Parts: sequence; structure tokens; C-alpha cells
Amino acid sequence: MKKTNFVLIVLMLVSVDFYGQSASKSLVNEFFTTYKSNREKAVRDLYATNKWTETAKEGIEKVVTTVNGFTKTYMGDYSGYETIEIKKISPSYELHSYLVKYGRQPVRYIFKFYKPKDKWVLFSFSLDDGVDKKL
Repeated sequence: MKKTNFVLIVLMLVSVDFYGQSASKSLVNEFFTTYKSNREKAVRDLYATNKWTETAKEGIEKVVTTVNGFTKTYMGDYSGYETIEIKKISPSYELHSYLVKYGRQPVRYIFKFYKPKDKWVLFSFSLDDGVDKKL
């Protein structure tokens, strides 16, 4: 009986870790999954999580233009991303910072998420080459 309880507890812990992943982190994972093959779509889908971004079309277009400019010729191969930090400012506000790796240089992507009710949405997204400022 003890062995069964132990196995049950281990399975519960694994499932909590797997299913307990925050919805904001899931948005980041979806972003980078799409980003591999279609940077513009990744950015537009990210902004689409928040209906209020309709008023920021000009800013969104600037971000799309920037990420579309990260061509192989200009930045080298895209080789993935790594977490720099995740800050939970409150239960409804988080900041996620990632190192996005290109052959030429890294770029820092900063996502800010807000949960006004029961669903996480993008509050702000920015990118810069100031990774070394974290050192």
C-alpha cells in the first residue's frame, strides 16, 4: 500500500509541474514556436491576445518590421532562446525577459503580461540589444 501511495504522489507532483505551467509562460512558448518559422505571425499572434492593442497599430508595425529585418544575411542563423529572468510583480502582472540567439549577436526580448480577470494578455513587448546591461 505504501508503494502505491508513493507512486501516486510522484505522479501528482509531475502532473502539477507539467500542467501548472503558467499561462503567461505558455504564451511565450507559443510565440517562440511560431517565431522559428514565421516571425511576423508570432508577433501579430502575441499582440492579438489583448484586444486593446488595436490602438497601437503603428507600434506593432514597427516591431514587425524590426523582427522581419533579422534576416540570415543581417543577423545570421536564429538558434533559439534562453530565459534571462521572470519576475512576478503581482499575481496579475509578470515580466519575462529572454535572450534570443542569432549568429551575429544576441537580442533581448521583454514580454510584460497582465491578467485583468482570468486570462493572461500581452501588456507590452519590446526588444533591444542591451543584453550586456544585465551584467
